[in-house]
Amino acid sequence: MSPTIVLITGANSGVGYATTSVIARESENFHVILACRDPAKADKAKSEITAAGIKGTLSTLELVLTDEASIQKAAASVAEQFGRLDVLINNAAVGSVPADNDTDRFLGTFRTNVVGPYLVSEAFRPLLLRSEKPYSVYVTSGQGSLQIASSVPKHPYEPPKAQPYRSSKAALNMVMVMDSRDNKPVKVFGMDPGFVVSNLRGTQEEQRTGRGLAGDPEVAGRVLLSIIQGERDADEGRVVHKDGVHPW
Repeated sequence: MSPTIVLITGANSGVGYATTSVIARESENFHVILACRDPAKADKAKSEITAAGIKGTLSTLELVLTDEASIQKAAASVAEQFGRLDVLINNAAVGSVPADNDTDRFLGTFRTNVVGPYLVSEAFRPLLLRSEKPYSVYVTSGQGSLQIASSVPKHPYEPPKAQPYRSSKAALNMVMVMDSRDNKPVKVFGMDPGFVVSNLRGTQEEQRTGRGLAGDPEVAGRVLLSIIQGERDADEGRVVHKDGVHPW
């Protein structure tokens, strides 16, 4: 039986790392490609996850989300090695981009969180269309919901410059919806991992753990696993989370 080929961007940390681990532990029928900007970090993550015990197999791939040539090269590499892709998980993102002004902060955030995933989906779609059961998942956030933003009071820990990130996730949700509408038979989802341990807030321990309040990213990994195993097919084209579906 041919394995299910899964590619996860940003797989060396946070939700990407946890999802790689969850999927690889699930079954010998999964092969997960850790697509990362830094090959050394990808190799380290691969070694750690393998050493912890897995049933499936892993490989690594260099993919720079802000470099279209790198994305095209990565897609060509997957085509040459596997001939198809069964699952694409667009996970890599930034919480904010260091910048001297708001213009650069907005543009940098959108380049990584919106343009990058769009280009990745475009590049890998021909490979997804060779799969018998293709899935494409955009890791997004409830922070991109217009209804939530307009009805829920500002959180006391919300950063002072939250607009670029939240706006980028709202835009990513539109990319996801149009992908779902226009590219059948690929099943397309948005997935909100929730407030979990992640490098999005920074690499210091207090930042990663959200002052100790952030949850286990493997919870998000299990949601992603449920999606690609067909358990959330009724919610295709929506932003799902562990407890249901987000409003727009």
